[in-house]
Amino acid sequence: MSAPQPRGLFITVEGGEGVGKTTNIDYLQGYLREHGVDMVLTREPGGTALAEQVRDLLVQQREEQVDPLAELLLVFAARAQHIAEVIEPALAAGRWVLCDRFTDATYAYQAGGRGLDATLVQTLESLVQGELRPDFTLLLDAPVAVGMERARDRGHLDRFEQEHFEFFERVRGTYLRLARESSGRFRVIDAGQPLEAVREQLHAVCSELLDCWSVRHQ
Repeated sequence: MSAPQPRGLFITVEGGEGVGKTTNIDYLQGYLREHGVDMVLTREPGGTALAEQVRDLLVQQREEQVDPLAELLLVFAARAQHIAEVIEPALAAGRWVLCDRFTDATYAYQAGGRGLDATLVQTLESLVQGELRPDFTLLLDAPVAVGMERARDRGHLDRFEQEHFEFFERVRGTYLRLARESSGRFRVIDAGQPLEAVREQLHAVCSELLDCWSVRHQ
């Protein structure tokens, strides 16, 4: 009788605006696939047709003020669909999932940035995710001023990117607190450095991930 298929690794990449998530996720994906990793690349909010529609609702500029609780519920509605349709099936099939943001972003943006009670996030996290948590989280961290300047240089800013400086300071502070509290899961990458230096840090993390996967297969 063959051994059961080991679950894939669930890896999330977090960070505020302008920290280079897209560029560095592309690098991670390329490096890991070169080393034989069967991987699903996805994002939050989004990852399915329905969840992408919810994403559009969340990021579009609008005259109507979006209530923070409504925003939180939309985030978790998209997440429920994403988990059921993409994340859980991939992990169960032994594939890795590399996800651009996950629930740590909800703690950072909706609890930290918006000021919602974190217990609301915890309750929805348990309801929607059950026992599902990332195996590893890479936090791309840079000073808020650096990230905001990079975001402005990209051009059009979405509803979140147009928030004020203090909002993003709270977001960054929450991310760093989460990284301290869950240091076994988080790997903090200094994204304020030049790209080559950032990739050296990512290379070290990739080596750790591949070692973890090798142990899981033994």
